[in-house]
Amino acid sequence: MMYAEVLARSMPKQSEGMSIFPRISLKPEVTEYLKSVFLNKEVLTAVGHQEAEHRFHKLLSCLSHPPSYTCVRASTHLAPLEEIRQRLAEELRKQQMCSSSAEEVSVQILPHPRIADVLILPVEGPRPVKQLGSEVVVGAQCGSAVLRGAHVFAPGILGSPKYMKAGDLVSVFSDLEGRCTRGATSFQGKKVFVGNGVAEMDRSTIFCTDEPARGIGIRMVEPLYRSPSFDGVLPNLVFLQNLPSVVVGHVLGPRPGERILDMCAAPGGKTCHIAALMGDQGEVVALDRIRNKIDRIRQNAQMLHLQSVKAHCFNSIQAVSSDPAQETEGPPFPPESFDRVLLDAPCSGLGQRPNMGSTWSLKEICSYQPLQRKLFHAAVRLLKKGGVLVYSTCTVTLAENEEQVAWALDTFPCLSLQPQEPHIGAEGMSGAGLPPEQLRLLQRFSPELSWEQTEATAPLPCRADSDTIGFFIAKFLKN
Repeated sequence: MMYAEVLARSMPKQSEGMSIFPRISLKPEVTEYLKSVFLNKEVLTAVGHQEAEHRFHKLLSCLSHPPSYTCVRASTHLAPLEEIRQRLAEELRKQQMCSSSAEEVSVQILPHPRIADVLILPVEGPRPVKQLGSEVVVGAQCGSAVLRGAHVFAPGILGSPKYMKAGDLVSVFSDLEGRCTRGATSFQGKKVFVGNGVAEMDRSTIFCTDEPARGIGIRMVEPLYRSPSFDGVLPNLVFLQNLPSVVVGHVLGPRPGERILDMCAAPGGKTCHIAALMGDQGEVVALDRIRNKIDRIRQNAQMLHLQSVKAHCFNSIQAVSSDPAQETEGPPFPPESFDRVLLDAPCSGLGQRPNMGSTWSLKEICSYQPLQRKLFHAAVRLLKKGGVLVYSTCTVTLAENEEQVAWALDTFPCLSLQPQEPHIGAEGMSGAGLPPEQLRLLQRFSPELSWEQTEATAPLPCRADSDTIGFFIAKFLKN
């Protein structure tokens, strides 16, 4: 059976009628700001007011729901894709046999037709799961992880029934506004149901004050969205990663023997992908400001048997040496030290899914543009002539995406936009004054557009390519 046919049969119908969660909860000032972005004059001229407003409301809806597909990056530098696919299928079958759920579910694992190291697993949901009388409340981040296939780990539990014991069946709810007090026995605040599970620990163990509980607190047996848990599954062969994040590594186009810089590298998924794409031949320098994140990058590289990754705790804004003659293994580096640079910039993260709510102020949302520009200055200086710079974010604003591209092209005459391969997302959004030929060179993953498509009309496998997190990629050449 062809990939498109299999995907069509497994495709969840997630139209507007399937919006089971409320739209993402934002501060009113942030909602108005985003509305002004998605209804800017250029967009209104291109698609009209009604369509622009429709897309904006679709965005708010889809951000609170998980994507319809789980993406796994396969370590094809260690084993062929088909071997990894078969081993993953066997591991997931074992996982299902050990599950407390009586349901037998066939897990489909499909190779992506254009990206040679990606496997796609359709997500089943929303499912008709009946709520139980006993309720466990978890934090919003934990709730989002459950919707992507995770079990509930003890640190994410905020409240539980007073006499909950290991083995009890419970319903799990996500606290939308962060108002549940840790240790609560009941919670009447704003919350959403994410599925049913079995307690793996007593309440007294979870909320023990002497030593924080670790490990799985609630094992999900009836999740609202069914997707396999990858905790401990083939850790050196499969890496759970959003599809656009995998695309970034391919767009960068690393080659064996090159020296490449990942400026904001934690937790190291893209760093390790770059090293794998190079066949572990060359050097991938990973920088991040936080020490324990650097340790995690090194652990990931070691687990994936990658020797070319060199991780350093350092502020990338200061990564350019004032002494051009200085030659050291670690930062700061002389100008023009790298063949390629990835700037996966810190951002407002408004493209992440599922995200049911954010308490950030407009000031916080808008605080990233200056930081991104400081990092961009350092990136251009560190890049060799003829080198490639890829800029990416996981947000949906113009200010952090297309406006940054317009600013970069104006600020650095040596930079020019380049075509991206693969280009499976949409083109850039109008509103930053970029001409159509430049917008076509940009890649914006716009989940609100995937929700415009139905099973009958969507070209396949474009649904898996577009029903992702919100993400942005720009590729530059330094002339």
